[in-house]
Amino acid sequence: MVRLDDLVKRARALAESGQRRVLGITGPPGSGKGTVAEAVLRELGPAAVLVPMDGLHLAEAELRRLGRRDRKGAPDTFDAAGYVALLRRLREPGGDVVYAPEFHREVEESYAGAIAVGPEVPLVITEGNYLLLDRGPWAAVRDLLDEAWFLAPDDQVRVDRLIARHVRYGKSPAQAREWVHRSDERNAELVSPTRVRADVVVDGDPE
Repeated sequence: MVRLDDLVKRARALAESGQRRVLGITGPPGSGKGTVAEAVLRELGPAAVLVPMDGLHLAEAELRRLGRRDRKGAPDTFDAAGYVALLRRLREPGGDVVYAPEFHREVEESYAGAIAVGPEVPLVITEGNYLLLDRGPWAAVRDLLDEAWFLAPDDQVRVDRLIARHVRYGKSPAQAREWVHRSDERNAELVSPTRVRADVVVDGDPE
């Protein structure tokens, strides 16, 4: 089993390479991407900044206009081309601060310019479901990552986490289960085969 200490060592090596590096952490919904990213960030301190993919969610009004509100989280409910452009800027900041958006789940919207990434920061960590998806604008993401990790915990553990998350943010248990099995698990089916494009696959939760 891959341990959290092993992942931290890999991230530290990227941060100490002498140039800006981008680390991607991916996996299906509920796989613990944010938890692992935050754990690595705590260990690396000012040597890393976290820029989640979720900041590129389309706004609620736009999702309603497009008729996609009931499947928010699917690949076409993000500004994928905008995410690719952001990663390119993060890789080559040119001496400037790069500002990234941040998603706030409590209001289901992103705030522009919420994450500042200074040019002196050696490692950018990004996490999200579709980093290794090989279709549409998403296909350009893999080449912009210096290393990619795929998290694959037990499916029942993952589903239970998702249901608990949706309940925590306002859904009833029944609504949460319906959303997970209709939307999140459909997205998981898209994401799971992309593990073959990762540098590291973490089966189970890293300890």
